[in-house]
Amino acid sequence: MKEKFLATAIGSFPHADAKKAMDLIFETMPEAPVWPQLPKIGLTEQMEIQYSEGIPRAVIDTEKKRMYFNTSGDYSEDLAAFYEAYMNAIEGNGDLSPFAVSQKFSRGIYEFESRLLQGGKKYPYIKVHTTGPCSFSLTVVDVQKRAVYYNEEFRDVVVKALSMKCRWQIRKFAPFAEKIICFIDEPILSAFGSSTYISVKRDDVIALIREMVDAIHAEGGIAGVHCCGNTEWPILIEAGIDVVNLDAYVFGDTIALYPDAVTQFIARGGIIAWGVVPTSVKIREENAATLEARFDAVVENLSHKSGLSMDTIYTHSAITPSCGTGSMAVDDAERVFRVLHELSTRLKAR
Repeated sequence: MKEKFLATAIGSFPHADAKKAMDLIFETMPEAPVWPQLPKIGLTEQMEIQYSEGIPRAVIDTEKKRMYFNTSGDYSEDLAAFYEAYMNAIEGNGDLSPFAVSQKFSRGIYEFESRLLQGGKKYPYIKVHTTGPCSFSLTVVDVQKRAVYYNEEFRDVVVKALSMKCRWQIRKFAPFAEKIICFIDEPILSAFGSSTYISVKRDDVIALIREMVDAIHAEGGIAGVHCCGNTEWPILIEAGIDVVNLDAYVFGDTIALYPDAVTQFIARGGIIAWGVVPTSVKIREENAATLEARFDAVVENLSHKSGLSMDTIYTHSAITPSCGTGSMAVDDAERVFRVLHELSTRLKAR
């Protein structure tokens, strides 16, 4: 990523009308538009369910509005069929269709593709996104109501399926952009190290994320990770990502706790995507000028702690909302993106 202060977004939007979400996206993020996840439309647009197609033994319970894995009985043939599709997908320019996200599961992907076809232009960047393997497997449970993360067979299936979802998206949108940015959304990492997830090992988290990063890189994509809370940021850096995306409105100073890791990350071309635009009612109190000052303050803190110049950090900075806007009121969400656009414009003009 070469353009500093590039504005893009986390994927979730509160609109029930995909066309209105699309209007907002192309108006406010003209350099790096993103397809919208639209949870208000229905169950299949939810964060984990949206990526469940092609994963063996995934069951969507529409009555209880949840998904789980049916891990009972003999599932060896189901896993064998999955791995055959996976091997076919990774060989050369393989067949990724078994891992496609259909229109039933994403109105946003296909409305986005339609707009891109109508526009007939190539963008500097397009951003796509997939739920991360930790957040997915620690959220979805098996028939015993245990997180599927703790079933090593299904944990491996999940990370490989999600990796192929990344590759499918990158390949789908590659004709419309110079580069595709693919975010791995890992909100659950904000709880890493807590008593709830004490048995989740650091090396396992790194390995899971790295497998998805490697898949993104295999398609020529730029790999980012979004975490909307505080976490141990070197985990993401050690996993080989290109973009760290954090909630810089609330947790902006936390990345400065790891100056050596950040210095190494920036030295290899890494980008910090500062989620400095709040995705809460706080947006009603903020504007581009107040957020510019807040952004400068967190950059100054990182500069002080790391020894990197502010100019160097700015050169390796992008701007995003602090999180997805899917749970916000539409008017507030639209203000988020208009302030984001104005902030990016102000920063670029400096």
